[in-house]
Amino acid sequence: MLNASIAGVSGDPAFSVYSATKAAVRSFARSWCVDLKEKGIRVNAISPGVVPTAGYNTSLGMTQSQIDQFVQQASGRIPLGRAGTADEIARAVLFLASDDSAYVNGIELFVDGGLSQI
Repeated sequence: MLNASIAGVSGDPAFSVYSATKAAVRSFARSWCVDLKEKGIRVNAISPGVVPTAGYNTSLGMTQSQIDQFVQQASGRIPLGRAGTADEIARAVLFLASDDSAYVNGIELFVDGGLSQI
């Protein structure tokens, strides 16, 4: 399981390097699912959308006020009308890691409330 991002399929200001690396992760999933087929290893990528986590504070250095403003603004663009949760991402990862997805290989699963699809 690889962690990609919806940033890999969109162009956002000041995110060019991040977006390029996430697009590369998607490419790894495509290539590795073929490279590892003889070993029976499945490779998929998960692409979360707006999911406020502690990383917004620590890695991005955002204040809680900035996070709240960002989430409120982004929620207006998300078809489901809200940000996601870490638990929702975890459940999607669990599905891809389980036997329930035994015939799923090489995909990028968007868990973003529909944001990347519009």
